[in-house]
Amino acid sequence: MLTDYINAAMHHARYEILEDGTYYGEIPGLHGVYANESTLESARDELRSALEDWILFRLTNGFPIPPVDGIDLTVSKVA
Repeated sequence: MLTDYINAAMHHARYEILEDGTYYGEIPGLHGVYANESTLESARDELRSALEDWILFRLTNGFPIPPVDGIDLTVSKVA
């Protein structure tokens, strides 16, 4: 499920070339998930890494994670 979520989120990634020639990438709807690198491939790799860190941080701290393409990572507490 985690891999499916990451792959789905990465399909929504948007990239642009900045004035300095670097590549900026972000995933709309996932605030704080972005990357800036010298090549498009490096930007994709860094964006995936940022997404993984973002998910772990939010899960660890009990913050909500928005569903992507119907994939929901919400963790339910067992009583």
